[in-house]
Amino acid sequence: MTWGHQNSESDAHDQLDHAFERGVIGIDCAEMYPVPPTKDSSGRTEKYIGSWIKERGGAPFREKLVLCSKVAGGAAPGRVFSWIRGEDRRVDRTNIREAVDGILSRLGTNYIDLLQIHWPDRYVPMFGAGAYDFSKERSSVSFEVQVSAMDELIREGKIRNYGLSNETAWGVAQFDAVARRLGAAAPVSVQNNYSLIYRDFEAHLAEACAPSNANMPLLAYSPLAGGALTGKYLSKEVPDGARFTVYPNYMKRFQSSLASAAIAEYQKIADDAGLTLTQLSLAWCKSRWFVQSTIIGATSVAQLDEDLNSFGVELDKSTITAVDKLYARYRDPSRTS
Repeated sequence: MTWGHQNSESDAHDQLDHAFERGVIGIDCAEMYPVPPTKDSSGRTEKYIGSWIKERGGAPFREKLVLCSKVAGGAAPGRVFSWIRGEDRRVDRTNIREAVDGILSRLGTNYIDLLQIHWPDRYVPMFGAGAYDFSKERSSVSFEVQVSAMDELIREGKIRNYGLSNETAWGVAQFDAVARRLGAAAPVSVQNNYSLIYRDFEAHLAEACAPSNANMPLLAYSPLAGGALTGKYLSKEVPDGARFTVYPNYMKRFQSSLASAAIAEYQKIADDAGLTLTQLSLAWCKSRWFVQSTIIGATSVAQLDEDLNSFGVELDKSTITAVDKLYARYRDPSRTS
């Protein structure tokens, strides 16, 4: 998400080269990236990935990758982004197809391995908001229309699979049921926020997404809570260029006093286990039965290496127990309501 703001095209290519050399083949992006989204920058991340693929040999090299992207969700207060298909943008057939054509062009490919709906067309509480507010409900594109549009793109070969993001248990169940009823392709994954300080998925979506039900494993995003779970913001001397320094109003939910208090306690658990907080956070996330993949982001090759190395860490039972005991004291401290 930083490629195009905090990171240049050259930075992006260096990170991509290094990640690929270390065995990473999955790349997750979105039509609105980088973040924070602006009219001038939207789509830049995909363009950087596309130019890297071209430099690496184009189509033959692309076949070695799993490219994932996202179509912007419905325009709503705080997420209008009018430069992306207008102020009345919806997740309907026309918008989905237009988004896909743009993504394919920027990536320089003729198919997307996984296209995700970035956030629902309908109202749902997101990004730290906990309580469902009935008064905010609005008209929305039907699940039937969305499923049919995705199924059509799969049959045309423009996408291989589709998934959901920032979705609820209700949404997961509806997409799965509608796909079954229509005899259409169903979503194969859900990309939601999940970390030591935001474990909402466990109580609200794990059952719906289990193999015995919708069978939609989690692609966990923000496993480091925007960098907060590296521990670098616990110090008074924050590194130059740190995301929350450059963008002080970004991901405020991970910067609250309660979240900071919880993170300081997780740092102690990491210290006791002889680990960095990054290692604890990523190894713990990887260990969860419903997590298929953990999505990481870095602004340097050094950060990327630390993240990748963390996935080789196996947590012992006592460390996992300590994490769960602390969670009982700090339940989802990044919630804003």
